[in-house]
Formats: sequence, C-alpha cells, structure tokens
Amino acid sequence: MNRNHYVEFLLAGIAGCGACLFTNPLEVVKIRMQLQGELKARGQTTIVYRNALHGLYTIAKNEGITGIQKGLVPGLWYQMTMNGLRLGTFQILTNAGFTNSPSGEYSFPRNIVAGAVAGGIATWVGSPFYLVKTHLQSKAVQDIAVGYQHSHESMTHGLLSIYRSSGLFGMWRGAYASVIKVMVGSSVQLTTFSFVRQYIIGLKYYDPDDGRNALIATLASAVMNTLCMTPFDVVATRMYNQGVCSKGKGLTYSGVANCFIQIFQTEGLWGFYKGWGPQLLRLGPQTILSLFFWDRLRYMYKKSFS
Repeated sequence: MNRNHYVEFLLAGIAGCGACLFTNPLEVVKIRMQLQGELKARGQTTIVYRNALHGLYTIAKNEGITGIQKGLVPGLWYQMTMNGLRLGTFQILTNAGFTNSPSGEYSFPRNIVAGAVAGGIATWVGSPFYLVKTHLQSKAVQDIAVGYQHSHESMTHGLLSIYRSSGLFGMWRGAYASVIKVMVGSSVQLTTFSFVRQYIIGLKYYDPDDGRNALIATLASAVMNTLCMTPFDVVATRMYNQGVCSKGKGLTYSGVANCFIQIFQTEGLWGFYKGWGPQLLRLGPQTILSLFFWDRLRYMYKKSFS
C-alpha cells in the first residue's frame, strides 16, 4: 500500500471517532432498550426505558451524567478500527475503479459488494472492542438493569476477563452476528451515500466540492441504514451481551439463526425493532457526522497536497 492508502484509513477512523463522541449516549440507550424485555412477550415485561429521551434521563438520574457515556473508550477504539478499515477500504476500491462498471458508470451491484466486503472485514477486526463496549454499556445499577450484567470495570479489565475465561477466540464471541449486521448496513449506507451524492452533483445545484452535496447524501443514507440494519443490530446486541458457560458457549442463544427464531417466537416482529428510536437518533447523526467528516477531511487533504 502507498501513503495515500494509509491516509484513507486514518481519515476515515478520525471521522468515525468524531461522530462517536456525539452519538455514544444514544448508543447506550439503544443497547438498554434492545435488551429490555429480552425473550418476553409484549405486556409481560417492566418498561424501564420508554424512549430515547426518557432513557437518557433515567440513566443520568440513576448513574450520573457519566452513565450516558459508558463504553466510550472501547467505542472510540472500535470506530477508529472499524470505520477506518471500512471507509478506507471502500474508498480504495472506489479509487481503483471497482465500484464503477467497465464503461465507467456508477454500478449498484459493485457498490453493494464493495460496501459489504469492506464492512465485513472491518467489523471482524474491531469485534473485540464492540464486545466490551456492549458489556460496559449494558451494565447498570440494579434498579434500572436490563439483560445480562457483566462485571467489567473498564475496557482493559473487560478484555483481560474475557481472555482469561474464554481464551483468544472468546474475544470474537458474537462476531458473526455483527459481521452480518455491518455487511447489510455498510452496503446500504455506502451505496446510498455514493449514489445520492453523485446524483446531487449531477443536478449541479452546488459546486462538486460543496459540502452540501455530501450532507444531503448522508441524510438519505441514515434513513435507509436504520430501516435495513436495526433487526440485525438487535440480534448482534443479544449475541454479544448474553452470558456464557464455563465452556464459552452462550447461555441463551446457540447461534445467529437461533437468536432470530427465539426473538420472533417470543417477541414477534416488533422485537427486531426494539430501540429503533434511539437507533435512528444515533445512526442519523453517526452516519451524517462520520460520512460528512470523512468527505470534508478527504477534500481538505486533497486540497492541501494537490
């Protein structure tokens, strides 16, 4: 790889971290709402978190203002690793012409494949950070606790605890569910962003380098991403957060397919859209900020070295 490839990874990672600083509180609420009423039919569970705003208030009231930023450190590490590799790889494939047809025109299938491949690889690499992040974000005081509660005190303590109890492979527990989630989300997000941005530029409302082209594209990308990815995100959260036996096997779900089946049988179709409110509020800014920061950082880099 040449220097420009490394720069693509770095700029993408920085963009993801910048977005994470703003959206992590909504990630905490989303995780709690996805675990709330786990494998219970509607009406048979106590509602602790009614919606995104109520969730933020409840957490801050019971755990202090720092409670809404739980898991921030592994969250930043995850964004630097995952988004750095995901967006960087996608851009490298774009620069190489892979995302266009042989005639040089925009290709939906090629963009979907590029987004899915980039997302899958990046998520697998960053999965240990996401695992610990989920554990820390779900951990709560007894009065508002939902889901399985882990005893990690920090990212380092969590990684060491998982390694000591489950070995190196334990770091990737639940990774398959997350890879599927991000492959779906990444292909939808990046394909929508690339297409809409190119379409807006073609309308010539703004200069091709104007940031408003990217901003409009990120809005469309955020809505499509939330709609398509939320069911897979719920499954990934459940798989990551479940307790494990002494042999490292899940206590609740035996695999991704089993998790889908159990949620559908006990919680119905709506169970796959638990936490969709904070998910939209989180994925919206996360998508908008990360892709917008990424677009502007790349523009400034090119302008500085052109």
